[in-house]
Amino acid sequence: MPLTCPTAFAPERAAAVTPARRRPWLVAGTFRAPLAALAACGTVLLGVSSSSVRADALDGVLEVRSAYVEVERGVVQLHARIAFPLTQAIRDALRDGVTLAFDIDTRVARDRRFWFDATIVDVTLHRELAYHTVSDRYVVHDVRSGDQESFATLDEALDYLGMVDGWPIMVEPQLIEGERYRISVRAEIRRGKLSSSLRALLFWTNDWHRVSEWYSWSLPT
Repeated sequence: MPLTCPTAFAPERAAAVTPARRRPWLVAGTFRAPLAALAACGTVLLGVSSSSVRADALDGVLEVRSAYVEVERGVVQLHARIAFPLTQAIRDALRDGVTLAFDIDTRVARDRRFWFDATIVDVTLHRELAYHTVSDRYVVHDVRSGDQESFATLDEALDYLGMVDGWPIMVEPQLIEGERYRISVRAEIRRGKLSSSLRALLFWTNDWHRVSEWYSWSLPT
């Protein structure tokens, strides 16, 4: 018996019903340096720990603000809105040749009353952000597909990275009718590729990494 998609609901108010062709499922957020500078390098030389530098570089809002899934031709697709931090250290890091990785982790687990939940899906959307000096553009690269988008400003690039629309995470037959599932989404930002010269200089920032809290909701079938 085919599954149906009920109307989506936001945490505080009911969302409008979408056309029958695209009916969202339950939406509920119940859980919700680089060469950055020679100044940063100097700070480390003065004895400040690398963890302090990392915290300063990635300071700011990092959270999944909304998320839901819908079924399109038998494929379960994720839609999400994410806020990534924007600091001067991040801006400097990109202009100094550091590539930053922006990951979206998604898990789907089936509820089990007397045992641990069974993980059905555990996938990650990998995207990278780099600055191209010659074109003076910020370039977002989808690691899996190879697609690229370029932007005139870092703000525009981060806005784009914070939008996930129609990302396929599983197929409908993976869901068993009558079972309950929990979908969880989180965002990560970490240092990616370095030039050979920067690798030698910034070896102490290998764990430059920050992860948001999980944004989770129940998905009845």
